[in-house]
Amino acid sequence: MNHFRSMMAASVGVVRCFRLLCRRLRLPEQEIRCVHSSRSTGKCGTLFVSGIGQSAWNAAARLHTGSVFHSLPPAITVTDEADVLYGKVEVLVKGHDKAVLDSYEFFTTVAAQELGITIGQVYEPKKKIERLTVLKSVHIHKKHRVQYEMRTHYRCIEFLRLTGSTAEVFLEYIQRNLPEGVAMEVTKTAIEKIPDHILEPLWNSTPQKEQSSQ
Repeated sequence: MNHFRSMMAASVGVVRCFRLLCRRLRLPEQEIRCVHSSRSTGKCGTLFVSGIGQSAWNAAARLHTGSVFHSLPPAITVTDEADVLYGKVEVLVKGHDKAVLDSYEFFTTVAAQELGITIGQVYEPKKKIERLTVLKSVHIHKKHRVQYEMRTHYRCIEFLRLTGSTAEVFLEYIQRNLPEGVAMEVTKTAIEKIPDHILEPLWNSTPQKEQSSQ
């Protein structure tokens, strides 16, 4: 008897939960009937719900399974504006540790080769040395001095014939992987069209002006 009462209480709880779910999903009121078998069988009641559409069940299924709705990828915009052309992009890095610059040079050249970028000259400019001479202590004779030296090493890498989009992506990639304590300076040489007033030589237009003045 106690077991049957517990099963009845469980079925009533299921009905309440279903009604609460219908209210949250804003479903229409439906007829809910709970039909129980005889006490001799000892089986729990069966829940019948009529008139619920397929869309409602789909909404409930999405709520319980937690399916993720993926938005469509943004459309690619095509512009008529011509891309910028660079004849040379010069990357100059400087730091106090020569081994770090050697490692970064290897990383940059390998990345350029994988992306199909033409590499120009790779050279090492003359290092800059700064010396500072101070006293060993505040209260000491002038002849007791110590000298500190700070060396700044440079490394220059040139990349040839790049488009504007390729240069931006490549520079962002190598700048994100720039080691600590290393500074970078980028010099871009763009290729531009010769203006129309320079295409025609000046001496070709000079006689025409003289004839018009006469």
